[in-house]
Amino acid sequence: MASAATAVDDPVLYSDGDYRAVWEELRDLDGLSWRQVDDRRGFWSVVKLADAHQVLQDAETFTSERGTMLCMLGVQDPAGGRQLPATDPPRHTTMRASLQKALAIRPIERQQEMIRGLVLESLQPLADGGPFDFAEAMLALPVAVGGAAMGLPRQDWPRLVELLTASSAPEDPDHLLPGGAQATLDNAHRELFAYFQDITHERRKNLGDDLISVLIRTEIDGRRMSPGEVISNCYSVLLGAAVTTPHSPTYVLAEHMDDGLLEEWAADLSATPTAVEEALRLASPVSHFMRYAVTDTEIRGTKVRAGDAVAVWFGAVNRDEEAFDDALTFRLRRKPNRHVAFGLGPHYCVGHNVARVTLRILFNELLGRFTGFEPAGTPSRLRSNFIAGYKHLPITARTR
Repeated sequence: MASAATAVDDPVLYSDGDYRAVWEELRDLDGLSWRQVDDRRGFWSVVKLADAHQVLQDAETFTSERGTMLCMLGVQDPAGGRQLPATDPPRHTTMRASLQKALAIRPIERQQEMIRGLVLESLQPLADGGPFDFAEAMLALPVAVGGAAMGLPRQDWPRLVELLTASSAPEDPDHLLPGGAQATLDNAHRELFAYFQDITHERRKNLGDDLISVLIRTEIDGRRMSPGEVISNCYSVLLGAAVTTPHSPTYVLAEHMDDGLLEEWAADLSATPTAVEEALRLASPVSHFMRYAVTDTEIRGTKVRAGDAVAVWFGAVNRDEEAFDDALTFRLRRKPNRHVAFGLGPHYCVGHNVARVTLRILFNELLGRFTGFEPAGTPSRLRSNFIAGYKHLPITARTR
């Protein structure tokens, strides 16, 4: 195995390698690990829960505005101060407030039947008995739920799935353009931003109660968001849905199809709320988020200088043996379960209620309606250091 310090940011590690072994190697170190990417860029890796709390909760010491993903390492993020994930408090707090209200648990619970309808639609082909690509269906589901909440035309959803996957996994061979990963990322961003520019232009003429209208009405510093800010945050909201929701279900089926877990869960669906949290912990769909140190500081005995980049590896943190008892075991009723799959601190995922409600409905319908899950082909993981998940998972099942 390659050295953990040099391998942790390699996208191929997450599609073809043993990334969990690399995380374990990093957790076993006495301090942080430094990865020198080239002659001018590098970053520290955070892989323990206590250190993740330190970095993600302290926005004064660790800024989000210079870039939050390793693909932006060493490059000033143009979304800094304009897009929710790339904005620090107090501005971030103001930007977030209206979205947080719209995505609170009560408004989302009122949309349960809409979400259930989309879940059942996504699972319907599984009832035919033939091979069904569960991962493809799961990649599409959150874009359908998010698209409905944003008032996006249904005919646009499939293309949005493709573009959002390309923007989060630009190195993946299924999406890679001839110009390379950066060209793939740039193309996806251009098309997505142009799409939301057109949508928001039309939506301003007929505001409603959808999430795009909420963003258009949001005021910052005594003014409404600019068109560019609205477009950037439309992208951020839908990307957040696309990367957080699909990969917990595919993780569960890919890794627990034959060990009795699914039948144990199906026998008592009252376990679903805690089981969903455990699926989120062990899947950790978002692999990392990055921050930059604003001042000299120290993490786990390691001196971090002002200007240093720090990447928090969520999947590694969520398997921290110091923080989680029997950390590698899936426990249907694990409590407490203080995982960081949705982040921590001021940037805690604003759409976590939508994701949780969707996942609870999904697992209840999946396990309540189907049994006898079997692999029907070779699973395939995304090639991305940002998303840990499957792009193909062919299965079959029987109706109950």
